Amino acid sequence: MGIISWIILGLLAGAIAKFLLPGRDPGGFIGTTVIGVAGAFIGGWVSARWLDHPITKQFYDGATWAAAIGGSLVLLILYRILFGDSRR
Repeated sequence: MGIISWIILGLLAGAIAKFLLPGRDPGGFIGTTVIGVAGAFIGGWVSARWLDHPITKQFYDGATWAAAIGGSLVLLILYRILFGDSRR
């Protein structure tokens, strides 16, 4: 997959992570989108590096999507823990 595919996957993974973790985010839509893209990259890297599942060249691979969504969820949770009280 190319970089554009990872960005699109990250956008979709961020939207899915936001759907799974509803609530107010300190960064709004833009922050959630950036977290989704970063989560896709980090999830794919963790999957390839430590989980022994290399990144495939197919956009519709379930494990790649799971890694991207998982990475986005982890980053979204960490973001809320670190910056969640900043909107008061």
